[in-house]
Amino acid sequence: MPVTPDTVGYEFLRQALQLGVFAPALPARVRPVTRITRMGDCLAVPLDRAPSLQADGAEGSPWLEHVLFALKHEGVDLAILAEALAHVAPQQLINMLQASPNGIYLRKAAFLFEALVAPLDYQPSIGSAVVPLFDPAQYVTGPAIRNSRWRIDFNGLGTLEYCATVRRTAEIERLLAEDILGQAGTFIDSLPADMLDRAVQWAYLSETQSSFAIERETPSPDKQERFMQLLHQAHEVRELNEDYLVALQNSTVSNPLDKAATFRIEQNFLHNGLRGALGVSYLPPPPALCETLMQALMTWAKGPAQRVDPLVAAAVISFGFVLIHPFMDGNGRISRFLIHHQLCRSGQLRKGLLLPVSVAMKRHENEYLVALESFSKPARNRWRVTWIDAEHHDFVFIGAESLYRYWDATQAVAFTLRMAKAALEEDLREETHYLHCFDAIYRHVNDSFDVRSSDLSLLVMMCLSQQGRISNNRRKQFRDKVPEEIFEAIEAQTQQVLAEDPRN
Repeated sequence: MPVTPDTVGYEFLRQALQLGVFAPALPARVRPVTRITRMGDCLAVPLDRAPSLQADGAEGSPWLEHVLFALKHEGVDLAILAEALAHVAPQQLINMLQASPNGIYLRKAAFLFEALVAPLDYQPSIGSAVVPLFDPAQYVTGPAIRNSRWRIDFNGLGTLEYCATVRRTAEIERLLAEDILGQAGTFIDSLPADMLDRAVQWAYLSETQSSFAIERETPSPDKQERFMQLLHQAHEVRELNEDYLVALQNSTVSNPLDKAATFRIEQNFLHNGLRGALGVSYLPPPPALCETLMQALMTWAKGPAQRVDPLVAAAVISFGFVLIHPFMDGNGRISRFLIHHQLCRSGQLRKGLLLPVSVAMKRHENEYLVALESFSKPARNRWRVTWIDAEHHDFVFIGAESLYRYWDATQAVAFTLRMAKAALEEDLREETHYLHCFDAIYRHVNDSFDVRSSDLSLLVMMCLSQQGRISNNRRKQFRDKVPEEIFEAIEAQTQQVLAEDPRN
């Protein structure tokens, strides 16, 4: 594959070495500029700052030069580094370390080379400070694990076997600063006990219905009840392991033939309704890799994830799970359950509170799809799919495993933060406001008239939904049970409550 002219850094390595991984989000290119700067959809690099543009693969090849440039100016792309470092001559790296033993980016390259490729026949002598692999100013990071040999702190969101990266975009910084979970806790603490109980009941029911709706499924009463019970289990302090996840999967599917006993041992895929190979919209990692990645994800979720912002950790675990797709069925609902599982484990959701994030996700379903497709679409291009017949395909993975091991979770985290904010402000607050209005109208009318509580409740709900009016059809429906003056009283009190609402 010819290298695009003027490409440097990660994109040069990806093209020149024909790596089966994703292109970097912001490729570096030589441009007529005086300093390295972001310009449109690329990182513009002056010619005199660019590494060699020759890709002849001979001894003294430019691979290491581009690795060091990328680490310094483009951040850490583990998927590309895992593949590119395998092409770096160990002696070339050792020679550069001998000349500059304290070089930050040389040390990062050496640390990653030994972690991802092979040990180096070299004993470092470093006299400078420990440095983090991921710059905390550029990335959301995890707890540091120190490598004393290279004086590098691995601080990724995962391990060197499976790791997500989250760039500190302006949106993510703003949403993290809002302390959404803290706001939720303060809001819940402000509610009277009776209203809190009803709001939480509403949240569990609505979350259940929306999670099924996202899957285009209307659950039976029994299935709905099982999933609600599952959501209540999120507050139990249980660590993720295969047995627990299998039990969750079994509780979310009703067909006995779809119930799992272990993580999948065959290739699964998502279908978009088109015929033939075009109908395959996403292929998760092959079964053997699936097992490896799930073990790494669960290990991170049990420990290090507890020292990361809970919403960030929830996004990484939830989206990571659904992208690995460890079961043949039920992955979507479990992935959304895992958001609640992680938030509850953090201890920041008290009194049985559940943020109805699936309600918000359903309302913003297109954004949900965009976040998923930021990974699934390019991943699909790393498979060769041959359609055999209606029930059979031939799948050949032509990419690199590292694309599944190391993924950019920036869009997933941004989306999850937005949905948590919407769940609090547009759903939970809205429902409690509705309950406040309902209670005020119900009490006033009930104190003045003798009317059956079930009829009054239904009429108040109808009147609120119609902005202070009861339709003629409803009046006819209830005229044998409810006198006309009660209709008038309900309408008058509803209109007064709505008029006094400071939001109107």
